[in-house]
Amino acid sequence: MSKSFLKSSSIVTGMTFLSRILGLVRDYFIARYFGANGMTDAFLVAFRIPNFFRRLFGEGAFSQAFVPILADAKNNQSEQEVQAVINHIGTKFLTILIVITLITVIAAPVVIFMFAWGFYFSEDQAQFNLASDMLRITFPYLLLISLTAFSGAILNTYDKFAVPAFTPVLLNICIILSAVYLSEQMDTPIMALAWGVFFGGVAQLLFQIPFLIKIRKLPKLTRGTHPAVKTLKKRMLPALFGVSVSQINLLIDTMIASVLVSGSVSWLYYSDRLLE
Repeated sequence: MSKSFLKSSSIVTGMTFLSRILGLVRDYFIARYFGANGMTDAFLVAFRIPNFFRRLFGEGAFSQAFVPILADAKNNQSEQEVQAVINHIGTKFLTILIVITLITVIAAPVVIFMFAWGFYFSEDQAQFNLASDMLRITFPYLLLISLTAFSGAILNTYDKFAVPAFTPVLLNICIILSAVYLSEQMDTPIMALAWGVFFGGVAQLLFQIPFLIKIRKLPKLTRGTHPAVKTLKKRMLPALFGVSVSQINLLIDTMIASVLVSGSVSWLYYSDRLLE
């Protein structure tokens, strides 16, 4: 086992451990400040929906399909061709993410109904409306975190493991700060968590850009097509099926919990986080 492998593994393990600890602290503050009730349920549904798609398209199927393509180009093609692969895939990826984000923001109530129909049939529509409003704030996180995962895949391919491994820490910090400080400034305190998710996505993406510039692999918008895009599509389909199973199970659990007593989604979330 090479020293470089041990060093890289140690870096990723250490950063992941830090992220998990801060994730536990984050959930403590959510529970401490907002508890388990209808409003917390609304936020957690609005947070889980972009997280579901993130694990499919960002850190899941996309990364699994993209990294081998980029690594092959890096090892066998010129730097110009590597940049072309990054530019074409990045442009297509960004376009799809923008379309999905715009549709979801516009049709937020419909999406909430699909993923937590219990809110819609509740006697009090405040929870359903709150979840819809928060989804309009949290869903752009999918675009931001997917681009972050795209950037992280590039950095990992060039042996820059510490930056992508540390990046999730920023989301936890933003949510903690929002829960403690921003919530005091808002008419509906729980909305601070939704903004914390959004600001966390922005912070994660901006954090990686200087490192992409340093290795001269910052993606650029481009036109036309590239064979790498077709290869990516073919490889994503089986990977998408593989990573979707557990995430769909969690969403079904959330759907069922949404028709139960207020706070059920929160209890399910906290127990799942402890398991992770």
